[in-house]
Amino acid sequence: MPRLAIDSEYLAARLAQLLEIPSPTGYTDTIVRECCRELKRLGVRFEVTRRGGIRAFLPGRTDKPARAIVSHLDTLGAQVKLLKDNGRLELVPIGHWSARFAEGARASIFSEKGAFRGTILPIKASGHTFNDEIDTLPVGWPYVELRIDAVSRSAADVQRLGIDVGDIVAIDPQPEFLENGFIVSRHLDNKAGAAVMLAAMAAIVAGKVELTVDTFFIFTIAEEVGNGAAAILTPEVAAMITVDNGTTAPGQASDEFGVTICMADETGPFDYHLTKRLVELCRDNVIRF
Repeated sequence: MPRLAIDSEYLAARLAQLLEIPSPTGYTDTIVRECCRELKRLGVRFEVTRRGGIRAFLPGRTDKPARAIVSHLDTLGAQVKLLKDNGRLELVPIGHWSARFAEGARASIFSEKGAFRGTILPIKASGHTFNDEIDTLPVGWPYVELRIDAVSRSAADVQRLGIDVGDIVAIDPQPEFLENGFIVSRHLDNKAGAAVMLAAMAAIVAGKVELTVDTFFIFTIAEEVGNGAAAILTPEVAAMITVDNGTTAPGQASDEFGVTICMADETGPFDYHLTKRLVELCRDNVIRF
């Protein structure tokens, strides 16, 4: 099959739209509904699982062995852990990320009485007040707090606003789409992967391409807390590829400016034939990897 022409403007527009929708793990209904609307517009068959993931489907010449391509719609975020006596909120992270990267972030708190805005700050944020202590404060979630953009001087004030323990906190993505093609934003993990999948489906549908085998495009909603596609796969699927962020690190061959093909994880190697096939596809189609 010849290499498909991907509509980069469509891809960027879908990515911008997905980034606008808050979707920390546990708070994904809105982004799932938006993806369903787009799949319906493209004319792609899909179903929503009992847990809320999406299983889209494009038919092939044969139904077995089916393939699956997976990305996740949920992002990192936080939850309210404690209503503090000073009227601010102690947080616990959703997913594994350092409080170092939360300091200074703007955020939304979703409560029973509606959404509130706020800023995540170190508990000693003012140099005028704490002098050198702002530089010696440890890094960690107990050392930051969320200041609500509302009058809240005590825990009782916070409760009167309707904010309570367990409320979801979404971190602003702050996206920038630069003229040179760079895209900078929080939550590209993995809304970029989801946008890429939508753009691929759009190209397949527009080109009226007949796939070799049935292919499922799966959008999961709890990857950031360790739950991937296992519960959504059908028995016919023989090969699955996850589209996600490939982090770069010293001592490995990963690269920010190409596709990173993961050959193994901490438990051992991935399927030999599938990984070598991905390498072959990159070479044949002049895709940097």
